[in-house]
Amino acid sequence: MLEASMTSKGQITIPADIRRQMGLGTGERVVFTTLDDGTTVMRAKTRSIQDLRGLLKPERRSRKAVSVEDMDIGQS
Repeated sequence: MLEASMTSKGQITIPADIRRQMGLGTGERVVFTTLDDGTTVMRAKTRSIQDLRGLLKPERRSRKAVSVEDMDIGQS
């Protein structure tokens, strides 16, 4: 089991073996998630919002023309 101590500023150093296993380098971010049972999970933040591009299929829209009268709903 690996351990780390917290400084007076609330900082810890992640042990080198863990950093290697997680593929962490200088400046990389980690995410902490607390589970219902009180366990905290630390994982590397490896995805950016750009990585999600194209993940969802675009909505198929109808190319039906809309008249100006139909756009003026509620104006009588």
